[in-house]
Amino acid sequence: MLGSGFLEFKLDYSETKNLAIGQHVSSESFSVGGHLWRIICYPCGDRIQHKGGYVSMFIKFVSKSEKGVMAIFDAFLLNKDGTPSSIKAKRFMCGVIVVPDNPTPTPMPMPPPDIGIHFGRLLDSAVGSDVSFIVDGQQFPAHRAVLAARSPVFEAELFGSMADATMPSITIHEIKPAAFKVMLRFMYTDSFPADNELGDSPTDMLQHLLDVADRFALDRLKLICSLKLIENISVDTVGSILVCAETYNCPELKNKCLDFFAVEKNFKEAVFTDGFAFLLQKCPSLAAEVRGRVVV
Repeated sequence: MLGSGFLEFKLDYSETKNLAIGQHVSSESFSVGGHLWRIICYPCGDRIQHKGGYVSMFIKFVSKSEKGVMAIFDAFLLNKDGTPSSIKAKRFMCGVIVVPDNPTPTPMPMPPPDIGIHFGRLLDSAVGSDVSFIVDGQQFPAHRAVLAARSPVFEAELFGSMADATMPSITIHEIKPAAFKVMLRFMYTDSFPADNELGDSPTDMLQHLLDVADRFALDRLKLICSLKLIENISVDTVGSILVCAETYNCPELKNKCLDFFAVEKNFKEAVFTDGFAFLLQKCPSLAAEVRGRVVV
């Protein structure tokens, strides 16, 4: 790991003036390049022969790492005003640069995946489309191979023995065009729209999407819708959401609705909403289960 650092090391003259040759003082450990370093200073010299005498004011740097490391270091004495000095002083500055043995080149940044962008453009341009869907009078061009790869239901419908396999245009009933459009974009891009893109009533749109996701066996889209509906449970919506959870087999969503109803205050307010009336009409046995869960 490449790194550099500096340390100012002050010597206390009263503690060092009586040191013998070979005795030393050391700094606190400091970190540079992923290694811990200490400065060891021999104010009166070390017992190393050099040109007929002892080395005076000997300084060395020691790494506390057990691994070998290459380092470039320098040290210089400082005057009291902090300027470099060529004579003996009571403090000095040292710098250490750690150089890796085998420097690893900086990796190129990995670009984000963009397949969804390209497939989204394919959907928008309709280039090469070989089938279209008519939903409540609105036409949606698409590509058989893409739909078959994403949905086993579409695969059977578009490449199986059904009559739709040879038809250039297919009419789909009992689906909202807005929900079908969102479903198509999800199939091409694997992206879900933001809440502000779900229309005036996001809860209604999520329930419609849950319907189409279940109808075309889009399990990921179904799970996303279920999780988002959990966030939208309220006194006004819990009744209709519970019907959806029961209809499209979403056990986690169903339990969250029942837990909400189990609070007496929520139940007393929800029973007067259109959603609860819808629950009584569509799933009377489920409404009875709700009453049995209420905590009084």
